[in-house]
Amino acid sequence: MASHRSIQPQEIAPPAAQYAHAILTTGAGRWLHTSGVVPTRPDGSVPASIEDQAEVVWANISAMLVEAEMSVNDIVSVTTYAVVGQPLAGVMAARDRVLGDHRAASTLVTVPALARPEWLMEIAVIAAA
Repeated sequence: MASHRSIQPQEIAPPAAQYAHAILTTGAGRWLHTSGVVPTRPDGSVPASIEDQAEVVWANISAMLVEAEMSVNDIVSVTTYAVVGQPLAGVMAARDRVLGDHRAASTLVTVPALARPEWLMEIAVIAAA
C-alpha cells in the first residue's frame, strides 16, 4: 500500500495556499500520469467560464481516477495551466473543494493560450497507489 507524506521543511516559508511543497510517496505499486485534462464535457461542449471549466476538468480527472481504481487521496501532484487574464480564485477553489483536506504538490502556471481557444484552463495530475 502506498503512503504519502507532506514534506514541509521548517527552514522554508509555508505554502502560499492549500498545497504541500512536496510529497514523499513510498510503497507505490501503481502510478497514474494524466495528460493535460481539458474542460470538454462528454457531449463535446465546453463551458464559457473558467470556474465552470474547472468543475468539468475535475470531473474528468475523477473519472480517470475511478477507472484506475484510485481516489483523489492518491493524487501527489497537480499542475494547472490557466490562460493569462482569467480569474484564478475559482480554479483554486475547485481544486480545494475536490481535494478537501488532502494535500498534493501543486503548481499553477499562466499561459498565453491553450491548444483550443475555448479552453481557458487544463490540469495534469500524478497519482500513486
